[in-house]
Amino acid sequence: MSKISVAFIDGHPIMMDGLISAFSRVQDFQVVARGTSAADAVNSAVVHKPDVLVLDLNIDGNAYEAMSKIHGKCPNTKVVVFTGLVGVEYALRALELGASGFVSKGSTAEELCKALVAVVGGETYITQRFATQVISALRDASLRKRAAAAIKLSIREEQIVRLLLRGKTNKEIANQLAISEKTVKHYMTILMQKLNARNRIEVVLAAQNLSAEHKYGPTAYRN
Repeated sequence: MSKISVAFIDGHPIMMDGLISAFSRVQDFQVVARGTSAADAVNSAVVHKPDVLVLDLNIDGNAYEAMSKIHGKCPNTKVVVFTGLVGVEYALRALELGASGFVSKGSTAEELCKALVAVVGGETYITQRFATQVISALRDASLRKRAAAAIKLSIREEQIVRLLLRGKTNKEIANQLAISEKTVKHYMTILMQKLNARNRIEVVLAAQNLSAEHKYGPTAYRN
């Protein structure tokens, strides 16, 4: 398997050095370019044609304009926004301008690696804690579907989501899936984390947005 070529554009020298050092040690990646400005981002994409360009929003020049140009000139280069500007509005604008991923700088190196692999594989990757908010706010239906696909639910979690949408209680879900009520509560905790929900009502609301895009069909009940 060939290495994933990566360019890093970041306005913070220490962060840049750390990213390049970390990814230079991972055998699946090859760092091919670096820069600190919007102009560097476009030039890196055109000259080096990396598989992925990791772009901070806090750089010299207009980062959004740069990603739009890259999307037009270098459609095979995926852009992953990696920024400390965490908020739905930043993610929305980035995705609508052609970015394939949006990762918070509060994320781990492992999550950033996962994001790069995902976007090279044709997926969309969004930091999990506000992914459902992004999905509900996106105006473009195709983008919503891409963003919804970024939230990975296990088969069991999908089953519980379906039953939640039918108004089932934890006890009823446990009976239908032939598992304990304690196990249902465990999955509810996981769903709250994945869907950025604080309680059961918010899980249901987030699940409604998610199910509208996934269009979950029936699946066999299994772990």
